Amino acid sequence: MEGLAQRAALLRDSLGKSQAATDAVVSILGSFDSRLSALDAAMRPIQLRTHAVRTAHENIDRTLRSADVILTQFDRTREAEREIQKGPNENLQGFLDAVDRLRSIERFFSSNRSYSSSDRVLSHVNGLLSKALVKMEGEFQNQLTQRSKPMEPDRLFDCLPSTLRPSAESRSEGGKHPPGGAQSDNHETAEAAVYKPPALIEPKFVPLLAKLAQQLVQAGCQQQCAEIYSEARASALESSLKNLGVEKLSKDEVQKMPWEILESKIGNWIHFMRIAVKLLFAGERQLCDQVFECSQSLRDKCFSAITKNSLATLLSFGEAIAMSKRSPEKLFVLLDMYEIMCELQTEIDTIFVGESCSQMRDSALSLTKCLAQTAQKTFSDFEEAVEKDATKNIHTDGTVHPLTSYVINYVKFLFDYQSTLKQLFQEFKREDGSGSELASVTMSIMQALQNNLDAKAKQYKDPALMHIFLMNNIHYIVKSVRRSEAKDLLGDDWIQRHRRIVQQNANQYRRVAWSKVLQCLSGQGLTSSGGSGQVGSEGGNSSGASRTAVKERFRSFNLQFEEIYQKQCGWSVPDSELRESLRLAVAEILLPAYRSFQKRFGPLIENSKAPGKYVKHTPEQLELFLGNLFEGKQERP
Repeated sequence: MEGLAQRAALLRDSLGKSQAATDAVVSILGSFDSRLSALDAAMRPIQLRTHAVRTAHENIDRTLRSADVILTQFDRTREAEREIQKGPNENLQGFLDAVDRLRSIERFFSSNRSYSSSDRVLSHVNGLLSKALVKMEGEFQNQLTQRSKPMEPDRLFDCLPSTLRPSAESRSEGGKHPPGGAQSDNHETAEAAVYKPPALIEPKFVPLLAKLAQQLVQAGCQQQCAEIYSEARASALESSLKNLGVEKLSKDEVQKMPWEILESKIGNWIHFMRIAVKLLFAGERQLCDQVFECSQSLRDKCFSAITKNSLATLLSFGEAIAMSKRSPEKLFVLLDMYEIMCELQTEIDTIFVGESCSQMRDSALSLTKCLAQTAQKTFSDFEEAVEKDATKNIHTDGTVHPLTSYVINYVKFLFDYQSTLKQLFQEFKREDGSGSELASVTMSIMQALQNNLDAKAKQYKDPALMHIFLMNNIHYIVKSVRRSEAKDLLGDDWIQRHRRIVQQNANQYRRVAWSKVLQCLSGQGLTSSGGSGQVGSEGGNSSGASRTAVKERFRSFNLQFEEIYQKQCGWSVPDSELRESLRLAVAEILLPAYRSFQKRFGPLIENSKAPGKYVKHTPEQLELFLGNLFEGKQERP
């Protein structure tokens, strides 16, 4: 118990000392806080002075940077001014860069009007820009005048597909126009051909012109810029067309021209339209788009101003033709003109895009419709004109007559423009569904053509050539119909009936042309028993045959074969399949007969004097000769 009491006393004494220590620590901390507060109060003025100094330094730095920027702008202004004073002649790109710098300087000082020097600098810069603007207008005009040269016809022809280019002979003779007209047999080729619009201005100068145009537009000089550009390019375009052969003719002058001259001019007009739209107008549109890349409205406005007169000149000629007195011989040129306008209409709509060109698009479309209407009115005269065609000139080789290809091309053309036919015949199909007005008209035209061909065939004095002529023409009709939409309209019965007519004429030709030759190869009258009398007979032998009579037969065969060969090599069967089948048909009757005759009677003269004088040809040689028939070339065996 006493030990416990002593420990308790010690504990109480320790606790008393701890409390005193705690109180001492609290007292010391309180004194430290008081000293810190006094120190903070003493430091505050120093901190404020330091912040002020830092702020002053920052302001000085900003001022120095601003001064540096302004001084840089002054330096750029002086550099640009030197380039402006030099003008664009020495260094056009440097001049344009100087203008760009001046515009940048103008924007800088316009957005920093607080600088005391801003107004003075802006006045100076705007003065320089005004001087530059005058010089740019002059340079823009000089560059366009210098670079805008008329396109020579040869350069334009080189941009055409090879099938539409004039021959080297035509160029050397001074010919300006590609040969031929826009015939429907090369219509697909013309559409699929690739055209390469020429570079109307050397490509390396186009970016500079575009930069000049952009600067003028940015300066608000759109009107002056458009006028300068349009005047220069329109003059070059009109000169290009004039060099090509385009004439400015009034409608009255066109309608008073003799048909022979007018027909030639229509053929030229078709080529002028193709070259103008696909090359010159397309090139002008491309150039406008490049030079005025900065402004869509200026592109369309300038392009319209450039091409307006040239297009009007071309369309005026077409309108004069469409409004002229109708006659059957004008139908195909009307269709040719309509065809080229249809071919070009999509490109016209694409090239002459925009509100500025709307009237020009409408004028082109109006001509297309006018040509269609005139053709529609002329159409009613066509069937009668076909049947009554009194052309006396027939080809001596019996080939396809121009009237046949004329009519067939016309029929093909009808099926290429069914929308026009709906207007032409009002109702394309009859209400009973038994056919169509087009089918009826087509059959009537075909019958009229066949009647005319029958009459023309009678002009041939050689009956064999008459059958060749009819065979060629009817075959051409059938083949053309089978390859066109007319096949479905005319029907299989019509085709089969006319194929039989072709075969009948082929058989008649073979019978008429070769019967006398085959008679020479008959054994009849050569043997003592009178022979079999059958051409190509393998039976019997040469016993009792007269050597003299056999020689005469060979001689007669040689003379007649050579005469026929020489004559029929000059005849023409233009279709390769028909030509080969006809040769084969002749070979099938001639060669077996010749082999049989030679085998049977040849030994009689083999040992006689000059046997080669009589047996001049082997069967193999005859077969080779037959391979030369109907090529339209004069040959001798």
